[in-house]
Amino acid sequence: MSTFGSPLSWPLASSRSRRRGKAQAAREHGMHALRHFYASVLLDAGENIKALSQYLGHSDPGFTFRVYTHLLPSSEGQTRRAINEVCEAAALRSDGPQTAQGR
Repeated sequence: MSTFGSPLSWPLASSRSRRRGKAQAAREHGMHALRHFYASVLLDAGENIKALSQYLGHSDPGFTFRVYTHLLPSSEGQTRRAINEVCEAAALRSDGPQTAQGR
């Protein structure tokens, strides 16, 4: 249908469909995909939503959160990683029971 409510002729409808398909392909494989990759790398590295929103030029951090929320690490994953880091750091220190006994 055209903007005036009448059906489009076949060649015109086909032409619009092809342009729309090309635009969608460019969006999926071009700069949009690169921006999404950039955002996912930053989120994986622990960057916060507000900063990412500014980097991407979004005026509303809520929009950024809604778009990229599926990429945020889970709370369980963050907790596990934090505890592992503390335990690994403690294992490397030499102030355990052996140090207290003068060994």
